[in-house]
Order: sequence, then structure tokens, then C-alpha cells
Amino acid sequence: MSLLAGRIAALGTENAFKLGEDIQRCLDRGLDVVKFNLGEPDFDSAAHINRTGIEQIEAGNTHYCDPAGILPLRKAISNWIGATRGLDVDPSRIVVTPGAKPPISFTLLTYVDAGDEVIYPSPGFPIYESWVTFVGAKPVPLHLEEERGFAFGPEDLARLITAKTKVIILCSPSNPTGGVLHRDDLRGIAEVIRDRCGPDVRVYSDEVYERILFDGETHASIASEEGMEERTVLVSGHSKSYAMTGWRLGWAAVPTRQEAQVFKQFNINIVSCVPPFVQEAGRTAYESPETQPVVDKMVEAFQRRRDWIVPALNDIEGMRCQMPKGAFYVFPNIAGVCESLGVVEAHQAMPPEVRARTNPSNMFQMFLLYRYGVATMDRNSFGAIGAEGQHYLRLSIATSMESCQEGVGRMKEAAADREGFARFLDEEKLWG
Repeated sequence: MSLLAGRIAALGTENAFKLGEDIQRCLDRGLDVVKFNLGEPDFDSAAHINRTGIEQIEAGNTHYCDPAGILPLRKAISNWIGATRGLDVDPSRIVVTPGAKPPISFTLLTYVDAGDEVIYPSPGFPIYESWVTFVGAKPVPLHLEEERGFAFGPEDLARLITAKTKVIILCSPSNPTGGVLHRDDLRGIAEVIRDRCGPDVRVYSDEVYERILFDGETHASIASEEGMEERTVLVSGHSKSYAMTGWRLGWAAVPTRQEAQVFKQFNINIVSCVPPFVQEAGRTAYESPETQPVVDKMVEAFQRRRDWIVPALNDIEGMRCQMPKGAFYVFPNIAGVCESLGVVEAHQAMPPEVRARTNPSNMFQMFLLYRYGVATMDRNSFGAIGAEGQHYLRLSIATSMESCQEGVGRMKEAAADREGFARFLDEEKLWG
């Protein structure tokens, strides 16, 4: 009998957090690190939101509460969904969770049996693939192509749907690409789902970056399309749009009260409830007129950084980068750099067991970190299945303009340092 349950081997991770060990190792060596790895706004939560939380704590609102979420917040979320998606969602169908991650696991545990198929975007948020494999489902990656702005069309989805499809995951705006699904895209996707899927198939719509859009883009939700509200688990939260990452506040609006009871039951079994003072602060974020100017200021800063960093990355020989329409990431193609530095060649020359532990974009990622002090994320951190031969990095621009400029400057030097990369491989031996 082994110590760990067999299912643990199927549980993935989020490398943006895991990379912290490598970053600390570099810091301990005295290296200054520019951190493009974590998707966390470099803004503090707004003062008016903070005041609510503090006042609620001081008033003693620090006890257990409804595991589904306090009714005032669920009503505020319902009103927000109505104003932004045109849907009338009863608060009884809304469950408040500690961040927007738990609804991923709740959805797959609720609807998916071993052997069912789950379609999810790749590159995409890594926890999708992690939970699909953990519950014993068959992962079906929907590969997003750079040439199409990392979006996809109805025909791409239609090719993947089978009689075993149980959940289809969508994310817009997208982590890691910044791609956005427009209303016309969603209309066609909804038509395919209605035509090809039975009523028991669920769509998981991750809309946590809903307020972070550029160039006048407006957010669209598949739940707003005809016949889709009753099929969609609509998920959002406070971490990204309101810079409330540490507050841990998210929510899911599900098709029926019965399904909401299941999600509530998971809360009871795992966390009991989200702290009520956190929920009251979250209600303020939705209801206060002070919120919109704060969000606007943050999004404007992200757009200025995007407008600077994309041309700067494209100016690096061997890189090309799309202009994202939302979220706060850029996702440059580094295939040319991997070729010119000899990264691809070095990877191919590795023994098979070593080669299986890494890939060219990961090797360049670690070279950037250990030799130039730039922390980024590699392509396989966003869905590894079927990603062979794809060479990308994700950079979070949720950091200062000065850090963006310093980091890209270092990347430009690294991209031309073939000798330095060879020494790095010889000296660090990170992969054995």
C-alpha cells in the first residue's frame, strides 16, 4: 500500500505559483528579478472597498454565514448579471466561493464521470486540464491558433464534440492569450452546442476578466445567447477586475436551484463559507459608484503597458507578439529565439527521459530567469496535452511600466546570447 492515493498523480498545478521556488533561489543568489509570472494586478483593492471590510470586521460580522453566500451579495451579483448580460438570475441559483477557482472543481465533480469528455481551450488556464485529468475524464484540448488571434470558430468546436462530451469550457477574455470571443463568435458557438449537445451538457464560462478589455471592446457572455442560460455555469469574481486577489471572492451562477444546492454542498464540505465581511466588501465593489473610476484607471494603465510592450517584444529578433484585446497578458511566439539560441537543438539532444521533463519554451524561460532575472511562464504551463512544438511565453503586464521596460530590455539581451545559453545548460543542469 502506497502513502499517496493514486489519483494524486493526475493532479496538476499552476506553475505561476510553483515558479516561486526558482525565483527565490535566484533572489538568494543576489539576482534582481523582474516578475512577469503572476497574474495579479499591481494595484491595491480600492479604499472604499477596504473600508467596508474593515467596518464589517469592527462591527463583529466575523461569524459563520450561509454557505451559498450572504443574500445581499447574491442579490448584487444577480443585478450585475442583469445589467451586463441581460439575464434574470434568481439569487438562489448563485453560489459564492473563495475565489473563482473552486467552481472549476465543483463543475467537474458535479457533472463529469470517469470516461466523459471535457473540451477546454489550450493554451488556457492550467487548472482546467488539471481537474479534467484528476476526475478521470478524457481531456479534449481545443487548440487556439495565433494566426486567428487565439480565438476559435463554431466549426473548430463542432469537430471535437462527441456523444461523450459532458462539459465545454470557455474563457473570455482569455488567460494566457488575451483573446476575446465576440458576440458573433458566441452566437455561432451557441448554435453548435444547441445542435450537437443534449440538454445535460454544461458550458463552463470563465468570465473573471470581464471588465479588463481594451480598444473599446465590450464583454459578451455565451449565457446571453438563445437557449444557453439553462446550459451555462457562469463564473466570475473579484480578483482581477477589482484587484482583490487576496480577498478570495468569486461566484458561480448555475442553471437550476438543484445544481446550486450541489455547489453549496461542496462549500459546506470544503470551506464552510466565505467570510461575511469579505462578501460585504464584494457587494460594495458591485454597488458603489466609486468603483467604476477605479476600474477605469487600472484598465487604462494595463492598456498603456500593452501598447508599449507588444511593439517592444516584436522588436526582438526571433519573437512575434499579437496585440491582446483583454486581460493583462501578452503571449509572444519565441520559436525564432529558440532556434537561433540552439534551444530546440539542445532539447532534441537530451536523453528521452530528460527531454520528457522539459520543452524548448521552458528551457528559454529558465535561462531568462537564472541568467537575466526575468520571470515568465512557458507555453506548457497553460495545457501540456498536444502542445508539442509550440514555443511561447506568457508575460503578465500587471506590473509597473518601469518593470516592463527593464524586463523586455533584459529579454532582448538574452535572445542574442547563444554562448550564455550554452553555459547555462552546462552549469545549472536543472533537468538532470
